[in-house]
Amino acid sequence: MREQKTFQKESITVAFMVEQMQAAAGVELEAANPEASAADSRVTEDILNRPGLVLAGYTELFTHQRVQILGNTECRYLASLTAGERRAAFERLMDFPIPCLILTADNRLDDALVERATACGAPVFYTPLPTVRLMEKLRDFLRDQFAPQRSIHGALVDVYGIGLMLTGEPGIGKSEVALDLVERGHRLVADDVVIATRREGPILMGAGTDLVQHFMEVRGLGLVDVRAMYGVRAIRFQKRIEMVVRMQPWDADEEYTRLAMISETNEVMDVELPTVKVPVTPGKNISVICETIAMTHLLRRYGYDPAEVFAQRLTERIQKKGTGSQSGVSDGPPARGIEYFEHDYE
Repeated sequence: MREQKTFQKESITVAFMVEQMQAAAGVELEAANPEASAADSRVTEDILNRPGLVLAGYTELFTHQRVQILGNTECRYLASLTAGERRAAFERLMDFPIPCLILTADNRLDDALVERATACGAPVFYTPLPTVRLMEKLRDFLRDQFAPQRSIHGALVDVYGIGLMLTGEPGIGKSEVALDLVERGHRLVADDVVIATRREGPILMGAGTDLVQHFMEVRGLGLVDVRAMYGVRAIRFQKRIEMVVRMQPWDADEEYTRLAMISETNEVMDVELPTVKVPVTPGKNISVICETIAMTHLLRRYGYDPAEVFAQRLTERIQKKGTGSQSGVSDGPPARGIEYFEHDYE
C-alpha cells in the first residue's frame, strides 16, 4: 500500500461545530447571543470541560481552550448566589478566552450574564439535552473531527458487510474490480482516493472525498456515476476498513499463500489490517476471489478457520499413518471422500 502523509485538523469554528451537531447528530442548539460571532471562535481540542471550580473561585488549572459545559450543578450553584456574587463568579469565567459556552437541560443565563458573554465575544448556546447525553454526542463529534486521517490510493467496497480496501499499482484494475463487485450487488464506498480516519481503538473508517464521492474512473471508459447508474443500494458513505486486498501482477519469484489465506498484515496509522496478496493474471476472476476473501473473513470472525480445520485433518492423518492404524490409511492413491457411490449418478 502506498504510504501517504497523515494529517489532522488543527481547529474548527464553533459555527461549523453547531451546524454539524444540529444537522448530523440531531442536537438542538439555540443561540442565546447570535451577535457573538461563532464563526470567529475556534475549537482546538476534542476534550470538554465543566468550569464549576472556576465559578467557585479556583482558576489555577482552568483549561479555557476547551468547549465549556454548564449543567444542572453549575447552574444551580449560580442560582444560589446573590446577584453580585453571580456576576463576580461569571466574570471569573469570562476573564478567559473560551471558545463557547453550552448550557444543558434547558438551563438559562440571566440577561446580564448573556450580555457580558456577548461583550467578551463568547457564544452561548442552550440545549434541552441532559449534560451526559450532550457531552457524549459532542465528544464523539469532536473526536472524529480531530482524528488523524490519511489519503490512500485504492478503492473501498463493502462486500458482505466487510470493508475491503483494493490496492495496487495504477492500471492494475482496482476500479474495474470494484465496478464488477457493485454489479454483483455489493456497495461502493470510494474509488481512487479513500480518506482513512483513525478512530478510538484499532478502528479505521473509510470515506470518499467530497469532490469525487461515488464517481469512478474506468480506463478506456471514462467516468461512471455509480449512484446514478445503480441507485442508492450500490453505495455507502462510510465503512470500516477491515481487510486489504493487494492486487499485483503475477511474479514467478513471489511466494503466494497456499493454505492460510491471511499470512501478513499492513499497518495504517498504527492499525494492523489483515492483507491478502492476489496475483492478477489474464482470465482470473478477481471479483469472485474478493467475495471469497470477505466470506472467509466472516467465517474466521465466527470461529471457523478453513486453514486450521485442514491442518487438523492433515495432522490426524499423519498420526494415524505413524501408528500403523488399519483404518483405511495406506501408501496407495488418495482415498475418495466417500467410500461407496450409491445408486445416484447425478
